[in-house]
Amino acid sequence: MYTTTVTQYEEKKEADRTLEKDVEPLPVPRERTPASQPIIWRNVIGIIVLHFLAVYGFVSGYRDAKFWTWIWNIAYGLTTGFGVTAGAHRLWAHKSYSAKIPLRIFLACLYCMAGQTRFYNWIRDHRTHHKYTETPADPHDATRGFFFSHIGWLMVKRHPAVKEYGSKVDMSDIVADPVLRFFDRYYEVIMVSLCFVLPILLPMLVWNETLFISVHAAFIRYVWSLHATFVVNSFAHMWGNRPYNRQVSTRGSHAGRVKPTENPTVSFFALGEGWHNYHHSFPWDYKAAELGAYGLNATTAFIELMALVGLAYNLKTPSKELVDRTTMKKGDGTNSLWGNHRH
Repeated sequence: MYTTTVTQYEEKKEADRTLEKDVEPLPVPRERTPASQPIIWRNVIGIIVLHFLAVYGFVSGYRDAKFWTWIWNIAYGLTTGFGVTAGAHRLWAHKSYSAKIPLRIFLACLYCMAGQTRFYNWIRDHRTHHKYTETPADPHDATRGFFFSHIGWLMVKRHPAVKEYGSKVDMSDIVADPVLRFFDRYYEVIMVSLCFVLPILLPMLVWNETLFISVHAAFIRYVWSLHATFVVNSFAHMWGNRPYNRQVSTRGSHAGRVKPTENPTVSFFALGEGWHNYHHSFPWDYKAAELGAYGLNATTAFIELMALVGLAYNLKTPSKELVDRTTMKKGDGTNSLWGNHRH
């Protein structure tokens, strides 16, 4: 059973020593550094065109799409999500559990199906985000507003602090991973094949879907999956309660401003990644939440299923006592509801 592979950390110092060896290499900038961030017009135009095609395809073709085209794209989109949540995020970015080679290859394929960026870039950005949350060194700093943290950060060149501090993040484990080296080396070919070519061709070949419908359905699914990731950076840093840490961002002028929150709506769309106040308090927990309810944390169900069949192991989680101490000491006094089985 997977429960025999779960490691509970009783003391915060021990957890920090074991799981957070790469402490901040430089002091975080105390004030926002004025910097020029030119607009990347290629990205702006690409994002606008992509959204136009998705909206136009839906409005003009949703009545004509075959039943199995709907089922195929919904299932495909949900499945690709686990490549981001269980793969790039919880496995590789946070090392919250270990996975055997077959599972790592499977998750890498799912991640490529989602069509985001190379593994190295995604993981480096996410580790930088956790180290320097809501400072100029945060790639999608939520103190700059909803639009910037949601999608605007992809439309401008990086803030110099993001480049400076991101370059100091330890990525040696990612460089040493042969699975990630292979997929990053051939990322464009694998991503285009799995994210677009396969999901477009299969409906046309198997149930005679039209080219127009199949192409636009792929764009709709792709845009939807992107926003399911983006809402974690925006909504889950602005709206919700903070039962585990009311003062996650304590650095200089950023203290007491926008901070990660618990947001069940985000968790529903992001397969369990919306319990963000907990996640920033215990980023090495494989559940990314206290929830035992799979309805609002499907990624935890996936990881535990993989552990049950022997493909995942060494699932890391804090002890109840450690969580309770953190809640009492740092929380905002509210309860973490929506499936919480501890309080």
